[in-house]
Amino acid sequence: MAVEQLDMTLSALAHPTRRAILAQLASGDRTVTELAEPFEMTMPAVTKHIKVLEKAGLIERGRDAQKRPCRLRAAPLKEVSDWVEAYRQTWEESLDRLGGYLRDLQATGGGDAGSRKNKRRQ
Repeated sequence: MAVEQLDMTLSALAHPTRRAILAQLASGDRTVTELAEPFEMTMPAVTKHIKVLEKAGLIERGRDAQKRPCRLRAAPLKEVSDWVEAYRQTWEESLDRLGGYLRDLQATGGGDAGSRKNKRRQ
């Protein structure tokens, strides 16, 4: 995924209204009017959010007679998921190593910080 595309996708996902719009579209196509229903904002405000999502490639607008339904494009979400996955694996490996280190400390008796502190005081 190109860095610019990743930035646009993450930026679009940063706003709760846009995430809510995507959640609505996950269950099927919706018109702008339908997307706007749950929000207490003007139609131009909702349209601005839709344009941000469209520019990020997260939605597309089709043509159906007089309607222009919006539909979810999941590919950018998959790319973000793949990007995050690499970091998840890194953190899990680090935490696994830390867990092993702590188990080793406990097994050798070196993990009891309180007893070391008390020994120093004596």
